[in-house]
Amino acid sequence: MQRRISAEDMRWPGYLRAPHEAKPTAMGLWTTATDPLGRCELVPELIAAAIYPGEAATDLVVDHLLMLADSGFLTIYEERGSEWIALRRPLRVDARLASSDAPEPPREHSRTFAAVGGAGERARARVRSEGAERSGEWESWEREQETRSRPPRRPLLLDAPPIGCPDHPSGRREDCGPCGTYRRRHDRWLAQERYTLQMTEYEQTQETEEAWGGDPF
Repeated sequence: MQRRISAEDMRWPGYLRAPHEAKPTAMGLWTTATDPLGRCELVPELIAAAIYPGEAATDLVVDHLLMLADSGFLTIYEERGSEWIALRRPLRVDARLASSDAPEPPREHSRTFAAVGGAGERARARVRSEGAERSGEWESWEREQETRSRPPRRPLLLDAPPIGCPDHPSGRREDCGPCGTYRRRHDRWLAQERYTLQMTEYEQTQETEEAWGGDPF
C-alpha cells in the first residue's frame, strides 16, 4: 500500500516541532516503518533497517525516536509484554485497507522507553541534540565574522603631522634642526597611534571572551 505525505501533514505541529535532524526518520515512520494506522513494535534494529536500509543506523534511530516522542510526533507505550510506537497523526489511507495487528495505544500516552534506558537516555539524547544545534549556531556566527565585509582602514599617514618643518614640509636631506624635530614628532605620533589601535583590538577580544563566560557552550 503506497502512502503519500501531504502538505497538510508537513504543517502538522507534531512534525514542525520535531528537531530538524529527526525529520527524515519521521518521514520514514510515516511511509515505511509503521502499519497503515501508524503503529509498529519498538524494535530499533528493524525500524532502522526499514528506513535506512544498508546503513548502521540503529543508534541514530534510537536518538530520533526519543526526540520524536518528546516533540509529540509519536507515542511510546507497552502492551503484550513489548514496547510499541503509535504515530499521533498517521497518514490518511483508504479506510477499507486501514488495519493493524498492533495493540491500541492507551488513552494516557506514556513516553517511557525502557528499551534504551528510559528518562536518562532521553535526557542524553536531548543534550546531544541541543549541543549540536548550539555548535551549528556558533559555526554560523564565526563564518559570518570571517566573511563580513569591512571598510578599509584609513592610513595613519593621511592624518600624521608633517614630516618636515614649515620651511621644508616634506623634509630635506641637508641638515635642518627644525626638520629633525618635526620628523621625531611625526614618528612618535605614528608609533602612538599604531599602539592605540593594537590595544583597542586587544580590549575588544577581552570583551568578547567575558561575554562568552570563557565557554561558549
